[in-house]
Amino acid sequence: MKRRSFLKSLGLGSAALAADAPLRATPASSPSPMKITRVRFYHNPGTRPMINQSFHIVTVETDQGITGIGEGGSRDTIEQCAAMIIGEDPFRTERLWQMMFRGYFYPPGHEKLHSLGAIDLALWDIKGKALGVPVYELLGGLSRDHVECYSTGYPRQGSLKETARACVEAGFRAFRHGVANLPGDEAFNSHQMVRKSYEECVEIREGVGKDGDWAIDYHTRLDFPDAVRLSTLIEPLEPYFCEDLIRSENPGVYRQLRQQVKVPIAVGEQYGARWDINELVENRLIDYSRISVPNCGGITEFMKIAAMCETHYVGLIPHFTGPLSEAALVHACGVFSGPVLMEMLGDGTAKAPHLPECYDFRNGKLWPNRRPGLGVTLDPKPLQLVAEITERSRPLPMLHRPDGSITNW
Repeated sequence: MKRRSFLKSLGLGSAALAADAPLRATPASSPSPMKITRVRFYHNPGTRPMINQSFHIVTVETDQGITGIGEGGSRDTIEQCAAMIIGEDPFRTERLWQMMFRGYFYPPGHEKLHSLGAIDLALWDIKGKALGVPVYELLGGLSRDHVECYSTGYPRQGSLKETARACVEAGFRAFRHGVANLPGDEAFNSHQMVRKSYEECVEIREGVGKDGDWAIDYHTRLDFPDAVRLSTLIEPLEPYFCEDLIRSENPGVYRQLRQQVKVPIAVGEQYGARWDINELVENRLIDYSRISVPNCGGITEFMKIAAMCETHYVGLIPHFTGPLSEAALVHACGVFSGPVLMEMLGDGTAKAPHLPECYDFRNGKLWPNRRPGLGVTLDPKPLQLVAEITERSRPLPMLHRPDGSITNW
């Protein structure tokens, strides 16, 4: 009933209130009457021990009874971001993004951006649920029927060759491997690992066959000359992409690297907002962006990066950061018109106990669905509630231009 009342408050007629009826957009002069009342942060015991790649859960509640679900972040940074948006209209996702991004004077680092992105996912979930449509409809509608995937850590099927073959036979577009490493604390000899990696890549190419695809992640492990050497060796094996060839701190070094290698380059797993990667995209120094959600700041920021990539003919191969984020990426990548390949862990059968409904995966592919919002449901019982934010707090003044848009303090 609350959702129905909310839709009526937007000026929607009775016909539009039907579940399958098109919904008329709210006029710009009539802001949504919905307000954010509480943000909760749940600790997920199954998450990675890294605050910038966590699988923790965030919920954003409203006074209309609609709750959005997001994923990522850490308690302290969630609390800072959440306190800024209490009492605000959740439909104004761009405005809230700017507030959280700029409201503490310094642009947020990657760890805080991860929390901002978790909240942003929940805000888009609210918007889709309130209007009764999947988020991808709010982003322009699907441009593809499904999203192709590659597998990281596909279950071992004997030899590396047999594992790669099983992966593509299961429907995955590509099998992904990593630069060779030694177990434990043994010294990593970059020069030697190039030779071992090349031998493994030959085996993988034999496994996937002439019609299959494969990829390799350098994990930023190699020094510059060894990254060039491995790229040159594996070029005849036609990798779909080579990921993170060298360290990520200095994006400009790809100007030199690009001149020395011909393999397709994918970069961005360690980056955040668009200013981390714009130089690489705008100068065509990479072929694929690996930036993901919530790392970049959520769907709001991801779509800006996607538009920049489309402008410069760069594809999207976002990093897997968590199951709910993977579901969100189906919406964001599903509307992109350029090349897309999404990462799936293992064979895709693993389930998160706190997400009884999440992404729809089968035959090596991710499939859009018609569930409203992000299409996920939450069972908080396996999680631990560690923070509730209900009070508004802004440490610095927020300055506005005459038209009400935000400018820096």
